[in-house]
Amino acid sequence: MSGLSESEKARITASCERFIDEVLKPRFLPVVRSTEFNYPVDIHGKWHGTRYRFLQRYRSGFADNRGEEFDAPFVRLDWLAPDHFNIQWHRHTGAWFCLHRGKSLDQGLNLIESDGILHPL
Repeated sequence: MSGLSESEKARITASCERFIDEVLKPRFLPVVRSTEFNYPVDIHGKWHGTRYRFLQRYRSGFADNRGEEFDAPFVRLDWLAPDHFNIQWHRHTGAWFCLHRGKSLDQGLNLIESDGILHPL
């Protein structure tokens, strides 16, 4: 991880996990409701290189694959330098699109909380 120290990565992870538990889950996943379609069951984060992705976990309610689960990313923080991130939105096409550049971690998390396009579905 070019330039991203393990201690900084751990600090970012802790902040993002706290944000997921205290902001995203209560707001966007207060209860899990099974349906006959795909439905959300969790929100979590995961590193991919120097990018921290926020993912929504889905479970299938379809008869042919009932109970199978998969992750769908909705936003990510691209680490640039200490406390500098680009905020990327995951489009329905599967492509990532940079909406905000050079933000601090706190600014990035505030944007995820307030900008509707960055919310999970």
